[in-house]
Amino acid sequence: MTSKQAATPKVRCAIYTRKSSDEGLEMEFNSLDAQRESCEAYIVSQKSEGWFLVADRYDDGGFSGGSLERPALKRLMDDIEAGKVNVVVVYKLDRLTRSLMDFAKLVESFDRRQVTFVSVTQSFNTTTSMGRLTLNVLLSFAQFEREIAAERIRDKFAASKRRGIWMGGHLPLGYEVRERKLLIVPDEAATVRSIFQQFAEGGSATQMVKTLAEAGARGKNGRPMDKGYIYRILSNRIYLGEIVMGQESFPGEHEAIIDRATWDKAHRILSSNAPQEKSANRVQSPAILKGIVLCHHCNRAMSPTFTRKNGRLYRYYTCQTAAKNGYDACPSRTVPAGEIEAVVVGQVRTMLRTPEMIVKAWRAGDGQDGGIQERDVADALQRLDPVWEELFPVEQKRLVQLLVARVYVAKRDVQVHLRAEGLGTLARELKEIGKEQWR
Repeated sequence: MTSKQAATPKVRCAIYTRKSSDEGLEMEFNSLDAQRESCEAYIVSQKSEGWFLVADRYDDGGFSGGSLERPALKRLMDDIEAGKVNVVVVYKLDRLTRSLMDFAKLVESFDRRQVTFVSVTQSFNTTTSMGRLTLNVLLSFAQFEREIAAERIRDKFAASKRRGIWMGGHLPLGYEVRERKLLIVPDEAATVRSIFQQFAEGGSATQMVKTLAEAGARGKNGRPMDKGYIYRILSNRIYLGEIVMGQESFPGEHEAIIDRATWDKAHRILSSNAPQEKSANRVQSPAILKGIVLCHHCNRAMSPTFTRKNGRLYRYYTCQTAAKNGYDACPSRTVPAGEIEAVVVGQVRTMLRTPEMIVKAWRAGDGQDGGIQERDVADALQRLDPVWEELFPVEQKRLVQLLVARVYVAKRDVQVHLRAEGLGTLARELKEIGKEQWR
């Protein structure tokens, strides 16, 4: 009497290959093919266990192992979640990932779908505790190797900069790159010299924006230069013939565009123009509309600025278009901070007195279910008005930022848009205050 032999279960195997760079991928037989050939041979050796190769290929050429953002790996994980794969086969562990944290995420996904992970050059199985220990040890070394390689690259980068070699980055106006060396572009260099000379002679950056635009000058990005772009040129030590690394600078291989005397003169003016008590002034006079006030004409933010005359501080909100491209670029330009803040606060206080706003605040604060009546919210909101002037500036700013979504400033008009959720928050705060008072 013979016993019927049980059929061997089929095990669907997927091969994953990866190469960090795309160099050599155009060859007829490349690194990905070599990895796949070894994995295929391993799967054939397990044929008696029911192993067979699925049709899909999962090859990531030119992708780093330090991230999981790889198209073929994503397809593989999708197929695993769909139950199409039982075993993932790789040539070596670091082909799958070089990050211990990423590996833990992958193994968790494998375990959830009962998927086994196999490396053909490192014999282990993730279904056993010993296999997991071996994987963690190997992956720790892989991550260590990657960090050492990164340190070597950083050290080489720093050593090259100390020798004055330009190591890439944003190409500055006035130069082009040939054979990894910076060479002067005469027309652009003339523009850079003009900027330094005008500024060193007391020229205004705002006026220079206008002059350069009229002359048709463009930055390296092909767009007209604004004040920020001009200040970046004035601060770039590459024009002195130097290469910067952190807080240090070294003589560069390239030719300088600006001489030391012009550089020093321009930077003395830059230093004298730097605000000295900016942070203290802002604490004493907080810009309550910062982040919520916009120029209606340009639809751009208006930032708080200030100036001093005869020892007195004058605050403004300035449209970013005017700040970067000159005052002629925006009809609204700048508005006195005290006046616009008074207008906005006045509108807010007026709206809070109206029955419609009171009902909105009450409903937004879930007043109907919170044990506080509409008239109680009305009383509390109306009590804000007479005590407003007694509030600290910081608290006034908090309330305005809470209640106002946007302020649009036009040449002869100011539009204030309330924040509905802010009314709700205020109502809840008032409700808690009211509960303390009504106990």
